Amino acid sequence: MANKTYKPTTPSRRNMVTPSFEEITKTTPEKSLICVLKKHAGRNNTGRITVRHQGGGNRIKYRIVDFKRGGEGSAKVTAIEYDPNRTAYIALTENEEGKKSYIIAPNGLKVGDVIHTGENADIKVGNVLPIAKIPDGTIIHSIELYPGRGAQLARSAGAAAQLMAKENGVAQVRLPSGEVRLVRLDCRATIGQVGNLEHENIKLGKAGKTRHLGIRPTVRGSVMNPCDHPHGGGEGKSPIGRPGPVTPWGKPTLGYKTRNKKARTDKFIVKRRNAK
Repeated sequence: MANKTYKPTTPSRRNMVTPSFEEITKTTPEKSLICVLKKHAGRNNTGRITVRHQGGGNRIKYRIVDFKRGGEGSAKVTAIEYDPNRTAYIALTENEEGKKSYIIAPNGLKVGDVIHTGENADIKVGNVLPIAKIPDGTIIHSIELYPGRGAQLARSAGAAAQLMAKENGVAQVRLPSGEVRLVRLDCRATIGQVGNLEHENIKLGKAGKTRHLGIRPTVRGSVMNPCDHPHGGGEGKSPIGRPGPVTPWGKPTLGYKTRNKKARTDKFIVKRRNAK
């Protein structure tokens, strides 16, 4: 698991760092587990841009990942694949009945490994258990928030949460952000850390790679005209001209809290991620 660097033959190559894809064992996706991902870019049905900075990009197929991992049983890992829809790699598994499915590939999972799902599964990388059956201190990922809904937390490359304690039917889980949250004991989680740990060190190197991802250029508000942005206008380089920065539509930004102050899930948060 290492990234690839290049000789500076061009200015863009000088700082480019790309994945080496050493772990990838299969380059084409399983046909039965992909579907078309229709593009809408940043435009609505009349063709007007309603979401800025979106458009273009390579055509990609969506890989149907099994986040629920329901029932009990075992499955064998047959391949590790790249997924253009997420930062983590995915693993192709086949169960005893011959049914194939994709899962998020944890760090250390290899082709040929057998993973188990259910209350009696061992505490081994890739196995899925209810949180009630996982010992305190265990590193976990792909955590459910509601039983049966499927994994919602700690799913990106390198993500790992830690099971801190269990009492009164709930467990305290420390998330990658540092937030400590209460999760029901009958929710499921996967043992281990999500793979592709070196993803955070990737450098695209050139503007074209950003366009391949479907991201269009972003222009600063301070270089616009007053009719286009509240920060715009003025002779030469001008300050914002108001107490703090705002969005193009006048809403405060840069530190402005957008979470609902009456969110019903506040009672599940033991410690905020930004708590001092």
